[in-house]
Amino acid sequence: MPRHRRMLSETGMYHVIMRGNERKNLFLDGKDKQKFLDILYVKKQESDFQVYAFCLMDNHIHLLLKESSEGLATMMKRINVSFAYYFNQKHQRIGHLFQDRFKSEPIENERYLLAVIRYIHNNPVKAGIVKKPEQYKWSSYNSYLSLQEPGTKLVDTDFVLSILSDEQSAAIRQFQKLSREQDENEFLDVDDKRGWTIEEGRLYLEECLAKRWPGKNLEDLMKIKGIRREIILDLKTNTRLSGRGIARLLSINRGIVQKTKVTTDH
Repeated sequence: MPRHRRMLSETGMYHVIMRGNERKNLFLDGKDKQKFLDILYVKKQESDFQVYAFCLMDNHIHLLLKESSEGLATMMKRINVSFAYYFNQKHQRIGHLFQDRFKSEPIENERYLLAVIRYIHNNPVKAGIVKKPEQYKWSSYNSYLSLQEPGTKLVDTDFVLSILSDEQSAAIRQFQKLSREQDENEFLDVDDKRGWTIEEGRLYLEECLAKRWPGKNLEDLMKIKGIRREIILDLKTNTRLSGRGIARLLSINRGIVQKTKVTTDH
């Protein structure tokens, strides 16, 4: 798959994933994880960005950040270079620690912000490491409950809790309730095999429409049955979007996507 230009967020908020090179571990012990949080805190103070959520797994990292004026790429470079230097020195290794560039997706509204925070905090639950998010030491979940865990002073909890309620105790209860809810959204994931994000699909679609139907908008094209079929088949053939992702991207029923198949003339 060709490398896409990074999608920019109008809110300045991003879900970021960093993975170990060749899927190797980024952390070999708890001290490594604590050092990463220490570095993240220092870089936050230096660059004035905000941290809304984090989860440190052995071979990858989830962050939910609001960029500073210097931009996401510069922020992430500062964090990655500092941690890679520490890790290589401590463990007497050389070479790249992180795989390629980090992955990111923009967070454009409060509803999706809350959904991604829930997804990040439930990563250890999904992986079978713990049964509840509060049992995992290396995420920001307990920072929202005002429990003294690593990262408490690191996380900007006020903004997220204010979305849920003006009263702190009520907001915390809503946060806990939200964290237990199921979600069928597709999120940026560490596993490349999962497929493209909606934003990657949207970028591909915009480029495709500009080349094949310049000046035409998607809504009008989707009203033409033959072109609608062509667009759906193109997305099914040339992207790694799921059926649900294609339906969401095109604002159509998922059943339409499932029924649209390549036909062979005999």
